[in-house]
Amino acid sequence: MEFESLKAVIDYAIEKEKEAADFYKSVSREEPMSGAKQMLEEFAQEERKHQTMLEKFQTEGIDRNLAEYRLKWIPDIKRSDYVVEMEYKKGMGFTDLLMLAMKREEKALKLYDEMLAKAEGEDAKKLFKVLCQEESKHKNTLEIMYDDHMAKVGD
Repeated sequence: MEFESLKAVIDYAIEKEKEAADFYKSVSREEPMSGAKQMLEEFAQEERKHQTMLEKFQTEGIDRNLAEYRLKWIPDIKRSDYVVEMEYKKGMGFTDLLMLAMKREEKALKLYDEMLAKAEGEDAKKLFKVLCQEESKHKNTLEIMYDDHMAKVGD
């Protein structure tokens, strides 16, 4: 995927964050289980935060908005590596919802990682490092939730 400018990259990333937030929000409306509903709503909120962060980068500049941001290593448990692609189906079980969300976050991380590898300029690199970290946090959270859930159900 090639972009003409950093603005075009940010525009694309904003659209991806909107899509993710809309997905999690719409799925949360259909989810009958309160714990899963809350988890999905929280992920929708997180994606909206990313959207807002990206919009601020465009209006106020990357360096100004990332001055306080601290990068840290997020471990990769790699559970999503063993999950196949799946589509959301109304009424799918909690385990499947977790696997679906893990895979979505894995894809988002890979996208931002590819963009980081192609980034030119320190602002662009910094932006994609932040986005990689944010998606890594989501993926890690879901993988831990998955592990905890599987331990509870005896797998």
